Amino acid sequence: MSDFLDQVETCVPALRRYARALTRNADLADDLVQDCLERAISRQGLFRPRGPLRAWLFTILLNLHRNALRSSRRRGQEVDIEAIEEPSTPAPQPGHIALAEMARAIETLPAEQKEALLLIALEGLSYQEAADILKIPLGTLMSRLGRARAALRAATGTPSEPHLRTVK
Repeated sequence: MSDFLDQVETCVPALRRYARALTRNADLADDLVQDCLERAISRQGLFRPRGPLRAWLFTILLNLHRNALRSSRRRGQEVDIEAIEEPSTPAPQPGHIALAEMARAIETLPAEQKEALLLIALEGLSYQEAADILKIPLGTLMSRLGRARAALRAATGTPSEPHLRTVK
């Protein structure tokens, strides 16, 4: 039990990062991570070490997030008054603008593309680990990543990488 809890504890920062990226709300993310940890600890007997504990925890977190999304769609959208910006705010620095633009563009992605992109780009998981967490074939993951990257390039006006040309 102690070894299991130690392994779970080392995964908490990554779970929090992924939850915050998925929810874009620190309080919801903390609740999501807490629910994930509670479920993992109460069901630790169900964990079969076929892979790393981290992947199992990410799977639990992702499933809880998806369930919450389905539930919220039935209830309707909640508006956080604190999150509404004042119309007369000064312009942030250019780096902040680009980062905010990218964050908004990521939010517009379909859930399956966003989940895949965040596991790879934010958490640095391998393609195979991300595919296992999402329970999809590797080719499907690669396709989702390609569509997500293309959508982000289009949304942010970033040109695609130039193709290498040979000059004769």
